[in-house]
Amino acid sequence: MKIGKYTTLENICKSETAIRHDIENIPDAHQLFALKLLVEKVYDPLCDHFQRAIPISSGFRSFIINKMTGGAKGSKHIKGEAVDLDMDNTGSPITNSAVFYYIFFNIKFDQLIWEYGTDQNPAWVHVSFSANQQRMQVLKIKKGGHYEPFIP
Repeated sequence: MKIGKYTTLENICKSETAIRHDIENIPDAHQLFALKLLVEKVYDPLCDHFQRAIPISSGFRSFIINKMTGGAKGSKHIKGEAVDLDMDNTGSPITNSAVFYYIFFNIKFDQLIWEYGTDQNPAWVHVSFSANQQRMQVLKIKKGGHYEPFIP
């Protein structure tokens, strides 16, 4: 089922952990609403800019899948409000840092995280959008899982 111009519900809910353990990773009505809003407000505008689908490495996670993957207890992925994006190994000249900075300067978001990687390029980009609030919180995670405020 398409939930935007560039992705499907199946793609945004795909989980290797769920597949390996034969667990359904299906959002309820509230989570589906949040996913559609995230795609409409963040993902589609981002893809429009780059004129291509940006690979989603992690989208919706059920509570059990989030726990199995070591996700944060209050993860926005569980609510359907977050995606992790990763341009690595796509053969594209578009980098994760280009994705990060485009979101930072052009799209309203709740949280934007430069996840690991180097000072030049994150290993992946986490972005969340909430119907209730857009904190525009920007963080960086370094080796060891330490979060710190990030000012690009």
